Amino acid sequence: MRATDPVVTFLLVLATGIVVGVVLDRLVGRSWLARHFSGSTRGTITSALIGVAGAFIGYHISVLLMLRAGPITSVIAAAIGAAAVIFAWRMAK
Repeated sequence: MRATDPVVTFLLVLATGIVVGVVLDRLVGRSWLARHFSGSTRGTITSALIGVAGAFIGYHISVLLMLRAGPITSVIAAAIGAAAVIFAWRMAK
């Protein structure tokens, strides 16, 4: 499989979202919503899922802006998108 294969790209963006979500959950701590409505495991899973959503948003924005220089650019855009959506999610009160 090549690096530009859609399956590889999908898996890279998915893994990036999960990793960014879990890492930010561990580093930043639980959000206001997680403290009030869910347990510790659910907070981590929720952060991973929000990270995946943000990673796909960031990836697709980079494709729309034609920043498609390679898989590294896609992963960086996915990580930035995941972090942005997670921080926006945490700011919601």
